[in-house]
Amino acid sequence: MNICKVLFFATLKDRVGARQITLELPYGLTVGGLKAILLARIPALEPALPHAFIAINREYATEDEIIPPKAEIAIFPPVSGG
Repeated sequence: MNICKVLFFATLKDRVGARQITLELPYGLTVGGLKAILLARIPALEPALPHAFIAINREYATEDEIIPPKAEIAIFPPVSGG
């Protein structure tokens, strides 16, 4: 299995109740697949996760990007402002 560190920021950290977690992910999993796993394990993420920004190893990732082995995944909530 692919062991990755997942970091949560701002309101997502509050929803999870932790700044980071470690997950065992299948090899070849996409960002979209990661979101599905997180929603199944942490339902409190549901309101924000579909619109969250994901970075893998400090670079923004698209839904179809494959998560590499031992990745550091950062998840940021959508930002609004004026």
